Amino acid sequence: MAYVISDDCIQCGACEAECPCNAISEGDGKYVIDADACADCGSCADVCPVGAPQAE
Repeated sequence: MAYVISDDCIQCGACEAECPCNAISEGDGKYVIDADACADCGSCADVCPVGAPQAE
C-alpha cells in the first residue's frame, strides 16, 4: 500500500530528498508519490514537517 501526500503539503521538498525509491516528485501545488514506485517505507512521513504523507 503506497503513501499519498495530502493537500497539507507546503512544498518544502523534504520528502523528495528522503525517498530511497525516487518515487516522489513535485506536482501542481504539492508533491506527489508514484504508487508503483513507492516501497511503503514511511521515510517521507518521518521527515515531513506538516505530516502530509500518509499511508493509504
